[in-house]
Amino acid sequence: MPVFLSELTLTTALRTAATSAMAARWLARPDSRVMALIGNGAQSEFQALAFVGLLGIQTLHLYDVDADATRRLVRNLAPYARTLGFDLHPCATVAQAVHGADIVTTATADKSRATILAADAIGPGTHVNAIGGDCPGKTELDAGLLQRAAVFVEYEPQTRVEGDIQQMPADFPVTELWRVIAGEAIGRRTPQDITIFDSVGFALEDYAAMQFMRHRARAAGLLETLDLVPALADPRDLFQRVVEAGRDPAPSRAATLSAGVPA
Repeated sequence: MPVFLSELTLTTALRTAATSAMAARWLARPDSRVMALIGNGAQSEFQALAFVGLLGIQTLHLYDVDADATRRLVRNLAPYARTLGFDLHPCATVAQAVHGADIVTTATADKSRATILAADAIGPGTHVNAIGGDCPGKTELDAGLLQRAAVFVEYEPQTRVEGDIQQMPADFPVTELWRVIAGEAIGRRTPQDITIFDSVGFALEDYAAMQFMRHRARAAGLLETLDLVPALADPRDLFQRVVEAGRDPAPSRAATLSAGVPA
């Protein structure tokens, strides 16, 4: 029986940003202060604020093929930049954006086998937060870059179908992030490592987010009870619910028409 109903548009943006920041805590260098944000669409503000607030990012390099998207992002983030004290730098190219970046987040939306980051685009010590590859036939990273890096995923069977590693052989080595958090595997081994979080999002993240929202909403007194399932004294006597509601038991015109009976 349903116990909680919620929208998942804003929630998806929030849990994606939270997951990205969590992964970076384990995989990025602790002294990371500059992030390149490539793809300035619907996810970008959430990613920016998560990394500023939770990872201590102080400078954001922004790039999108659509300059209007970058201008919108700067406009939306400007009040937070003044309050929280971080810098915004729109860039003209991907190369300009990634130059000097400790973390690179790719959040592009083009459903094609794109190469947003070439094999030689990323320097030693960089963490790549690849969140745009999310369906078969859509990639953001050059295969050569994946080969240079230690790659971490949420759930390997799903990521091999939807993530950037879909372009790699079936035996290409990856590590599920939970193993790093649980102490079963090593994340970043040296400051010079290139690490990649090949994120596609999966159902457990939605479930965890909804559990969190349900708990917080209940504590704040914001939950509203909805009648989704009729409460019946005798579940076999469903018609009694119609009688109790005072409805006319005769078929309505809409019901007659939907049954294919001439009006």
